[in-house]
Amino acid sequence: MTVTDETTEQPAVEPAAARPAADDAAATAPDADIAELRVEIDRLDAEILRLIKRRTEVSQTIGRARMAAGGPRIVYSREMAVLARFRELGSEGRDLALLLLKLGRGRLGGR
Repeated sequence: MTVTDETTEQPAVEPAAARPAADDAAATAPDADIAELRVEIDRLDAEILRLIKRRTEVSQTIGRARMAAGGPRIVYSREMAVLARFRELGSEGRDLALLLLKLGRGRLGGR
């Protein structure tokens, strides 16, 4: 006859229902932080968009005035200065500067 020890303790397994409170608290804090940061990003995006629109208006006004005075459509030294300012953002900065310059040119020259 084989005798088995039925008093061997099994590791305690915490019921799933007992865990969520701590897990939810930990998950909620980052979710709240993320939601707050997303609100800030949305606000920053709106401000960036407003500034880009204003920059485009000013640039197009300058271009029209320059052309009306018989000047060139594009002043390359000025564009190079803009590109240099955005260089600190790397290649994406250059791309961003080129987009801003393109927006600023608008439909100068009737095209």
